[in-house]
Amino acid sequence: MSRLAALVMAALGVAIAGCDQPEMRFQPKYSTYDEAARWPDNQAARQPVAGTVARDQRLEPLARTLPVALDRRLLDRGQERYEIFCSPCHAASGYGNGMVVQRGFPAPPSLHSERLRDAPLRHFVDVITEGFGVMYSYRDRVPMEDRWAIAAYLRALQLSQQIPYDTLSAAQHSRLETDTREAP
Repeated sequence: MSRLAALVMAALGVAIAGCDQPEMRFQPKYSTYDEAARWPDNQAARQPVAGTVARDQRLEPLARTLPVALDRRLLDRGQERYEIFCSPCHAASGYGNGMVVQRGFPAPPSLHSERLRDAPLRHFVDVITEGFGVMYSYRDRVPMEDRWAIAAYLRALQLSQQIPYDTLSAAQHSRLETDTREAP
């Protein structure tokens, strides 16, 4: 057993001594911005391999306009997601007086302001994705399809506040008056 221990110690000593050699400790290397005569472009920093995707890079371009058909199902989904994620600050009405604002949080802008009524749908998708001002990003909470659904619902919400009462049909007048009377 002592002979085996001696052999192991000798092998370990040779291995450790091998790492202490000057050529092992001080290997030639390039710093990032050094010139590198052996590389074709004379640069030590290499270009990324074709097709490399950066960590935060989008894989496909984001649509400029609503990428799906506008229908009742999309608006219902947008309303549902809006009520979950947006109404605590923006309120169900979109005027920016939600529950957290009533408890002291800074008020967001009204979604019915002229600036936001004139904004393209993509603006709302970008704000939901990246955040804006005090609003943090919802990128990891709201999938892209739902961001577009929320944006479509926001546009419908904005339009609902801009329709003059005189332009409504008799049936719409009746329904509006009935809905108003039934509200608590």
